[in-house]
Amino acid sequence: MAPRLSLSVFAIALLLVGTSAFAKQEQINSISFGYVGTTGPGHWGNLNPNYSTCSHGKWQSPVNIVRDKVVRNKKLKPLTRDYAAANATLVDNGFNIAIRFEGPVGVLVADGKNFTFKQMHWHSPSEHQIDGKRFPVEMHLVHQADDGSFAVVSALYHYGDPDPFISKLKSKMDELAKEKREGYEEAQIPLGVMKTKYLSRKTRKYYRYFGSLTTPPCTEKIMWNILGKVRSVSKDQVKALKAPLASSCKNNFRPIQPLNGRHVELYHDDELRGN
Repeated sequence: MAPRLSLSVFAIALLLVGTSAFAKQEQINSISFGYVGTTGPGHWGNLNPNYSTCSHGKWQSPVNIVRDKVVRNKKLKPLTRDYAAANATLVDNGFNIAIRFEGPVGVLVADGKNFTFKQMHWHSPSEHQIDGKRFPVEMHLVHQADDGSFAVVSALYHYGDPDPFISKLKSKMDELAKEKREGYEEAQIPLGVMKTKYLSRKTRKYYRYFGSLTTPPCTEKIMWNILGKVRSVSKDQVKALKAPLASSCKNNFRPIQPLNGRHVELYHDDELRGN
């Protein structure tokens, strides 16, 4: 039987929201979820009443993006990502590796609305697919607006040259892999002041749809923006992203979810260089 990852509802909320508000909450309603066996994605909705949307939601993520079926929307605007250097912490919560930022780190402007950059994390292999193809890695940049709504910027990676951003984290990831976690406690490694300019390139092409968080509680009405340019990552870097994770979460991707009538839209500026 695969090891079970014990987490709390509040611990998960803390990761996804990226604020300190939940940190003071008591860690109650401890539950378990993973990516294989009886705690895998097909069972998430039955693990806890708070997770029922994982089974019964109609706007779930991830999805398979079929390029011949996307709708080009000329009203969409470029994604403006204005990030600054900030103190950061590398986190292993058992089901993914994340970076949380302390204090303001910048904003994403999407559809004229400001979303504050909260945290970033990786899934390997990717959760979203393009024309049925799954990629070795997917990075999620999670943002939240003042009204509580979320917007995620997703970047896909193919095997190739090492990713410069992940390269800077190599020694810290090795250190994180040596940390021992107990129960739903997190392992954390301070990163100091981290520059995030690499994450805020101009966006020439992206796919837009509305879906959900890809981990419990699978909250819906999330604005997804999947960048059109695929980045490169080395096999050693993928191993480093997986090394600290619980054995039931080494392949931490949720299977493709049905669109249920939703449309995936395309923004494409043929004259702008970027990703």
